[in-house]
Amino acid sequence: MTLEWEQVIVHSVDPVALGQWWAEALGWVVVHSSDDEFEIRPAPDRLPGLDFVRIEESKKAKSRLHLDFRPDDQDAEVARLVAHGAQRVDIGQGDQSWVVLADPEGNEFCILGQRRS
Repeated sequence: MTLEWEQVIVHSVDPVALGQWWAEALGWVVVHSSDDEFEIRPAPDRLPGLDFVRIEESKKAKSRLHLDFRPDDQDAEVARLVAHGAQRVDIGQGDQSWVVLADPEGNEFCILGQRRS
């Protein structure tokens, strides 16, 4: 038996707006768009993707699943994402090598520091 990881589902009050925000933040392409669903991928034929699906209720608690990104330059990437509309958030992480940000709907994600040798 084999499994192929196709996508991560992100519940969203406004899937088009949030999906477009992530597409711009990641430089990914839109592969599907409707009022209730918005899917992006690194390239049209490359997986996994992110699929934003409408849900009527807004986020109420810390996310149980989040994405981690490792950039070449953490400070520059954090600054770019904050300028793009992300917010720094404190989820009790304390003093760590990563920075916790939240997208416009409050979904947390981390910008990791330089990989250890």
